[in-house]
Amino acid sequence: MKDENVMVQEMLLPMRTVPLSCRANRSGFVRHSLAITVLSLMLGACTGVNVNGDLPTVASVDLSRYAGTWYEIARLPMWFQRHCVDSKAVYSIRPDGVVGVHNECVTDTGGFEQAEGVATVVDPKTNARLTVVFDNWFARLFGPSRDGNYWILDLDQEYWAALVGTPDRRYLWILSRAPQLDEASYRRLVERAQQLGYPVSDLIAARRPASS
Repeated sequence: MKDENVMVQEMLLPMRTVPLSCRANRSGFVRHSLAITVLSLMLGACTGVNVNGDLPTVASVDLSRYAGTWYEIARLPMWFQRHCVDSKAVYSIRPDGVVGVHNECVTDTGGFEQAEGVATVVDPKTNARLTVVFDNWFARLFGPSRDGNYWILDLDQEYWAALVGTPDRRYLWILSRAPQLDEASYRRLVERAQQLGYPVSDLIAARRPASS
């Protein structure tokens, strides 16, 4: 997945050219306004949590079993992943108790991108709500969400397939231990996501070779 630090900086480049003076001309004012608008959208997309009704998670997650490699089977559109066609995440339990996160993806141009982060449990009763933060200036400036941005909504007993989403129902991932997920399991997770209020008609399927 693309380095969030680079992508956010690219979006905010216009801010660097705007004088912070009341005597700024009309062009500068427009650029400044656009930059503020972009920043507001980024805040809403990356850290904002507007829970629309109750969103149940799984009752319990054994993080030691959850650790390991998960392949993205489908997702809702996300700006940071807009060029990713084949993504996976690797989770590891660190000595300090937090979960190490390594994300990587193959892009639509054949490139390879990756990012490192950490996940912290915000609901120790279930371990099903976590906050994932990647190491960049954006995360350090605005901090993590109190409610978490990684909610495990469905998980089979074998820890083979999972449904993960944000509590505002804006982002969603269908994950599998294998690069391919059988159709019955996929349909079950899609139906569950729909029941929970996610716009499943907007799901984007991963594009990876069937032999992967």
